[in-house]
Amino acid sequence: MTENIKLHTDQRVTTMTIARPEKRNAITQDMYAAMADTLEDYAQSDAVRAFVITGAEDYFTSGNDLQDFSKRTRSDGVPPVIRFLTAISTCPKPLIAAVNGPAIGVGVTMLLHCDLIVAADTATFSTPFVQLGLVPEAASSLLLPATVGMAVANDMLLANRVLDAAEALRFGLVSRVAPSSDFATEVATIAGSLAQAAPTSMIKTKALIRHGKDQMAAQMERESVLFAEQLKSPEFAEVVAAKMQKRKPVFK
Repeated sequence: MTENIKLHTDQRVTTMTIARPEKRNAITQDMYAAMADTLEDYAQSDAVRAFVITGAEDYFTSGNDLQDFSKRTRSDGVPPVIRFLTAISTCPKPLIAAVNGPAIGVGVTMLLHCDLIVAADTATFSTPFVQLGLVPEAASSLLLPATVGMAVANDMLLANRVLDAAEALRFGLVSRVAPSSDFATEVATIAGSLAQAAPTSMIKTKALIRHGKDQMAAQMERESVLFAEQLKSPEFAEVVAAKMQKRKPVFK
């Protein structure tokens, strides 16, 4: 377990906090490994019946730590990010996302695999993959259009439209919006309700709701291949160089 992933369990609810506020909760491969371990444990646990994912301080997450990803060499075994995406997309038990602030990149795409998404009224949602020289991941190229509609998904994935909390609620990306002052109470109430429900009924109901998304795993695999290609591309190299030099990237 990395120090940047915090866990707290109470009343059959585990809260996993992405805690790297000095980097706006950007996620490294080590953090993905810890998150995957935690989700895999939750899926097998009889003691914990609801799971909350949130971010520390003012951010949910700013997405992948691009410098960490650019430095990693290919190793044997399944990459931690793939382990995490598999764990969150196949988890049989309820997942709640508590979006306490800006959600960027995977901060949005992981929401498509959660069952209830509660957003603070200060939350925003953006998917700047093209602007980073990358492609969508987590089957978001399939699930986001199905969730918010093709027009809005195109606006987000191609033109990096940023949704505020009210827009995210209107388009169906989030379940509820709560004022920041009431946010923690709202999340705790929802999580507590799920944790007290009949566990087998909950699992079977989630399976029924998720049935019919057979294309998801195949789409996720296609995205991961293209994502890996783009990580090695001149476009992504230019994005990383531009960030280090504090300038805008220039694509030829």
